[in-house]
Amino acid sequence: MMNLMHWRLLVAVADHGSITAAAEQVGMTQSAASQAMASMEATLGAQLFTREPRKTLPTALGLSVIEQARVMMGALQAIRTTVDEARPLLRGSIRIASFPMVMATFLTPLLQRFRQLNPGIEVTTLDVTDSEVHTLLDAGLIDLGVVLNPKPERHATVLGRDQWMAVLATNHPLAQRAADASVSLEELLEQPFVLATGGCTANARSLATAAGLSLRDIRVQVREWNSAYSLVREGVGVTLVPEMALPTQRNGLRVMPLTVALHREFALVGSHTQPPSAAVSALLKMLAD
Repeated sequence: MMNLMHWRLLVAVADHGSITAAAEQVGMTQSAASQAMASMEATLGAQLFTREPRKTLPTALGLSVIEQARVMMGALQAIRTTVDEARPLLRGSIRIASFPMVMATFLTPLLQRFRQLNPGIEVTTLDVTDSEVHTLLDAGLIDLGVVLNPKPERHATVLGRDQWMAVLATNHPLAQRAADASVSLEELLEQPFVLATGGCTANARSLATAAGLSLRDIRVQVREWNSAYSLVREGVGVTLVPEMALPTQRNGLRVMPLTVALHREFALVGSHTQPPSAAVSALLKMLAD
């Protein structure tokens, strides 16, 4: 039975030309080394070295075996190097904050995969509003946060993007247009309006301001998208929602694109008060790949 010590001894004998010197290098007695060499040759059924009074030299077959042994030892060293480099990732933690919709739709499956690849890293997630994400990032209380429409100077890892869609009751005059028709932002904002925020600072009001327009007749403001759909069905007003938040059941609703599409982008941004840890870097690399 041959083990790693036998192969280390084999290479050492080839390098030193002496069993005595090789035994000292690998931490064996001379007699134990001689027995190990004899045992290896007996197991292989071949002579690997010729013993001379002052020199132990490899046979032709021994040279081939030694070459393969060096490959084996090199592979073992590569394995050790790989493990040593990854050692900081064997333990660690990551704190991530996101608003719930992106967490459920995008992050949860990605984090499940990351946990499978890095079982020693603890990932903690927080469901918060997008304004709270910025507060937590600025305070250095989280490692990563999902932000909407990140600024160019922030090093952001984009998770996805969607566009804003108009939602009207099916009996609304604007909803009577052809199946492939659109509605302009300006004419939508002129209607009685149900302002839905989804807990985000990016909503119909901020979009109107950015376009130099205003919401003229806000009938009610709600946080939950589903509440807005119920109110739209009842004829309280129209609304503007991100594509990701559209309901699966659309009875009584007409969903229309804007004539000039407006998009929102959501991305992971790191804390700007502290450099990313090895664990955070590993997660960002997985997302980039």
